[in-house]
Amino acid sequence: MSMTRPPGGGQPSAAAGRLGMALPQGVEVASYATYLEAQRAVDHLSDQEFPVQHTAIVGTDLRSVEKVLGRLTYGKVALRGALSGAWFGLFVGLLLSLLGGAGLGSSVLAAILIGAAFGILFGVVSHAATRGQRDFTAVNTIMASRYSVLCSQEVARARALLENLEGVHDLGEPGAGAL
Repeated sequence: MSMTRPPGGGQPSAAAGRLGMALPQGVEVASYATYLEAQRAVDHLSDQEFPVQHTAIVGTDLRSVEKVLGRLTYGKVALRGALSGAWFGLFVGLLLSLLGGAGLGSSVLAAILIGAAFGILFGVVSHAATRGQRDFTAVNTIMASRYSVLCSQEVARARALLENLEGVHDLGEPGAGAL
């Protein structure tokens, strides 16, 4: 696979070159509003025994989207720390009871309680260290406004197989949309 130049004529990134990655070559055979629709299209091609190793899904107009889940309070931080520490304590307690031969119940319970206590301590201290600069929890993701299915071989066959699949925005004209 040869390295291609990114849009604007610049050089491919050094990281992409080291990883053996390059911008995909091919013709756009379909366009979708969501990644799941584009994934379903490639899966449909695979089900029809199309050589999917010659396809790529390319997202364009990328955006970073952070979905805020809720306010972060000392109570929530302490509870999460306790649960996390308790799980680690359970693991350590089981490991020690198996290796040390001590009573299973008492050593495991003690390890769970100690783990929960340290989890609370570390959670509260680390939250206090932020000084209220991030008092919320969130999930961050990268999204595209459009997902194109590119094909480098058997373009006409790919278009024909995707013709009746729901969710296709544009099948394009033969030869159009080459990258």
